[in-house]
Amino acid sequence: MSDTKAVQDLVVAYETLKTEIGKVIIGQKEAVKFTLLSVFCGGHSLLIGVPGLAKTLLVNTVSEALGLDFKRIQFTPDLMPSDILGSEILDENRQFKFIKGPLFSNIILADEINRTPPKTQAALLEAMQERSVTVSGNHYKLDLPFFVLATQNPIEQEGTYPLPEAQLDRFMFSINLAYPTFEEEVQVVKTTTSVINQQVDPVFSAQQILDIQQLIRKIPIADNVIEYAVRLVGKTRPKSDTAPEIVQKYLDWGAGPRASQSLILGAKAHAAIHGKYSPDIEDVRAVALPILAHRVVKNYKAEAEDISIAAIVNSLL
Repeated sequence: MSDTKAVQDLVVAYETLKTEIGKVIIGQKEAVKFTLLSVFCGGHSLLIGVPGLAKTLLVNTVSEALGLDFKRIQFTPDLMPSDILGSEILDENRQFKFIKGPLFSNIILADEINRTPPKTQAALLEAMQERSVTVSGNHYKLDLPFFVLATQNPIEQEGTYPLPEAQLDRFMFSINLAYPTFEEEVQVVKTTTSVINQQVDPVFSAQQILDIQQLIRKIPIADNVIEYAVRLVGKTRPKSDTAPEIVQKYLDWGAGPRASQSLILGAKAHAAIHGKYSPDIEDVRAVALPILAHRVVKNYKAEAEDISIAAIVNSLL
């Protein structure tokens, strides 16, 4: 199959995918779009929202629609690395046998990742980066495709272990889930308080998703679009010569090179799902906020004057 035909097929499959997910998830169109883009790019995402906004249901529904295995890990302060990676036990023949943990799945929902200590967070983040785990000196490859969709509750910080900025950088997107509109909430209440049970049909197989990830990387991109993305990331660095006044005044740290890489991959995927064979600057702008928002650090002035990261990022576009 030619690459142009593959892009056309992806557009059709993406629309079908949205329809299947829409059977269960009402509204949250931006969150669904960026979650699917991160899957097509092979990246991980951070879902941020108050309780009850269907973060878990969204991930579960996406995994069903993609035809992938799904595991949920509820992070708690006493969770140990072996609880998620797996551990070795002595079998009846007195031989060590490795029992796989919940991390050996295609889509992992890391629920409230900021509620578990750094030791367990680090084990998860290593698996995210390497797509493999090491237990008792033995190396085990994870099943591909492999995605971590982690949730953070922004309203409770007591008894939590916030992810350091260096580890947040490993997530491709940070996706904010907003409250539903009045009409959407009415629809949510209607469907969740009745006996209606929507069946989500899988649209892809695991191999097809791996093929899509390869297709996204093969999409050509003009040098001026890459330069725009790199320049945009450079503007977020307060000590850079190109940093505008708003960045120098309100940011302590800017985004690193991973942000530039994610912008280009995200722009390629965004172009592909809209039937374009090469991304332009508009595609970079479309994915800029969820890619940059968790990679820049506000200072106390921004907090005091209630300047949001979204306002700062949008001023750079």
